[in-house]
Amino acid sequence: MDTKEFWHLINKARFATTDEAPFHEALAALLAARPKQQILEYQDHFDTLHDALYRWDVWAAAYLIGGGCSDDSFMDFRAGLIAQGRHWYERAAASPDSLAEHPDVIAAATDVGDRALFDEDANYCASDAYERITGEGETFWADWKQYVADRPSVDSPADPLGEDFDFDDEDEMRRRLPRLAALFLPAPSTSRKSG
Repeated sequence: MDTKEFWHLINKARFATTDEAPFHEALAALLAARPKQQILEYQDHFDTLHDALYRWDVWAAAYLIGGGCSDDSFMDFRAGLIAQGRHWYERAAASPDSLAEHPDVIAAATDVGDRALFDEDANYCASDAYERITGEGETFWADWKQYVADRPSVDSPADPLGEDFDFDDEDEMRRRLPRLAALFLPAPSTSRKSG
């Protein structure tokens, strides 16, 4: 499976998504129709794309959009960005602040508690597909361990890439992510000097 085919699968799952079959189920069904090797290749592409978003600026965007963002939630946010398809993934990777234009993010700005773009289940589509094929989820992890062992090692980053900064510093967030900050942070107060 190459990168083009990976994104084709994501888009196909997006189009197959319904209220009864959310994205992760649609994608797991598509993957389950493929050979196990292709499911492992899908996971390899997913992990590479997921790791590429392990950056402080992307985490800051998730922090604003989600009203906070733990380590685990940041995994879900990155999976959710992949689930949005290639267009939004690449826009967010190039400039996380561009997510201020995403319709779900705009809607979340007025709906406190809406965690737009966070998708925990999107992390587990490959293992879910394996479970559909084999009847058990553990088979995927054993096969994945062997798949990784057979390839040159590319370690996931231990720490987010880029410059660390304080997500609770509203002025810093406005400087780094002005459009998202305008959506999710209160307007800065201006003090007037009396003359």
